[in-house]
Amino acid sequence: MAPIPTPPAEPQDNPDGYVGLDAAHAERLARRRGWTTVRALPPGAIITMEYRAGRLNFEVRDGRVSRAWRG
Repeated sequence: MAPIPTPPAEPQDNPDGYVGLDAAHAERLARRRGWTTVRALPPGAIITMEYRAGRLNFEVRDGRVSRAWRG
């Protein structure tokens, strides 16, 4: 049986700190802080609920981050 892979460590970063930032600036900042995937979504977007280590999700309203969460 193959070993279970160990997920990469996530940045020690609080997603709430991105709320209110310009979406493009927030994405650049998140990547500099070590997030491997940054996903910007419109409000109410239908998304899958799988958790991906290293991914930061942004809900973007009028060009600004209105919500941010891991996975």
